[in-house]
Amino acid sequence: MEELIKTIWSNETWLWALGIISVLSFVASLVFIPYLIVRMPADYFSAEKRHKTPWADQHIIIRTVLITLKNCLGIVLVILGLAMLVLPGQGLLTLFIGLICLNFPGKYRLEKWLIQQKNIRRSIDWLRQRAGSEPLNYE
Repeated sequence: MEELIKTIWSNETWLWALGIISVLSFVASLVFIPYLIVRMPADYFSAEKRHKTPWADQHIIIRTVLITLKNCLGIVLVILGLAMLVLPGQGLLTLFIGLICLNFPGKYRLEKWLIQQKNIRRSIDWLRQRAGSEPLNYE
């Protein structure tokens, strides 16, 4: 690990690449994350089971491609969210949206638990209020 850090610090190309990635992820988190939170249905967390996806009735190939793309986006957002916990950006919200994009067993219970966390809930409510969207129902 120490070798990797020395390599990065001694290589100007790596420093520029990491700097550009950091700036792009920061700007994307300021635009993309609030957009997704505002577009989330108000009853997203109040149902007992997961909502039906918009592409559930599509052909199996289209559905598979869309689910794969959604999971790839989720992985990228989780990685960026983890990085933004120490870098500038909205780390918790980015991590939260990344988890929402992923498919895994127990995801809905995890989402419902996360939304009950005071900091995440307060941030989401504030973003939705500023955009004029109705607040999320949490129960």
